[in-house]
Amino acid sequence: MRVLICYASFSGNTKETAELIAETLIKEKYDIKLYRIGTGKIPDPSLFDVMMIGSFTWAKGATPNDVKDFVYEIGYKPPHVFVFGTGDTQFGGDYLFCNAVEKLAKFYNSTYEPLKIEQSPRGSQESKVIAWTKGVIKQCQLSLKK
Repeated sequence: MRVLICYASFSGNTKETAELIAETLIKEKYDIKLYRIGTGKIPDPSLFDVMMIGSFTWAKGATPNDVKDFVYEIGYKPPHVFVFGTGDTQFGGDYLFCNAVEKLAKFYNSTYEPLKIEQSPRGSQESKVIAWTKGVIKQCQLSLKK
């Protein structure tokens, strides 16, 4: 299975999350491509079985412009898209926490609950990232068999 992991990161937290997802997939022997949104030519999602998109939440629950531009430039909705991201409850509380992640998951009709990380994936949240990644892969394997 080929997996495209695209992410936007401002403080480095979403980048760390993307890298942890990539490490988990590599250990499971998946072929991955890690792409930081806004840094060059966008990989063609049609060449991958799965696309994961990571975003931080900006301002008052907004999706960053780089992520919006990325979605627009792709120009279509690939079939197996899963969303992860980072946020901070101290700015807007639970209501706005990882709002960009929720918006992206809804837009792509993601079939698996999006991953929301409070600030950094370090510490106790590392296991949450790994479990989510393995859950996504299991979901994909089931849907690709159909």
